Amino acid sequence: MSELNRQPVEVPGATVPFFTYTEGETQYYEFDTSKCGPPDPMVNAMAGLKMIDGPNKKVVMINHKKPMGLLDKIGENYTIETEKMEDGRVKLIFSYKEGASENANLNDAACHG
Repeated sequence: MSELNRQPVEVPGATVPFFTYTEGETQYYEFDTSKCGPPDPMVNAMAGLKMIDGPNKKVVMINHKKPMGLLDKIGENYTIETEKMEDGRVKLIFSYKEGASENANLNDAACHG
C-alpha cells in the first residue's frame, strides 16, 4: 500500500482526520474511528461518502466493529468490502455503485443503534 503517499485532506463535516492517497487510477479517502464512540463513525462515514462521485474514488473506514447502523442505512447504495484486521479492528472499503450511490441519503448522520 502507498502509506508514504498519504496526505491529510479536508473533509467538510468530519470530526476525525482524513487522509487521501492514490493507487493506480483510484483515489482513496481514509479515516479511523476505531477509538470513537457513536455518533462519530456514522458522522465521518457520511462526510467521507460525499467525496465519492464516481468509480475512481473510494472511502476506507477503520472501525472497532462493523458499523451495522451505517450499513443498514447506506448498504444498498455502495459496494462494500469488509476485512478483519490483525488487531481486531474492521476495515471497510466503500465503492461507488452506478445508479445507487447517487440515491444515498448522506445528510442523515443520526445513529440509531
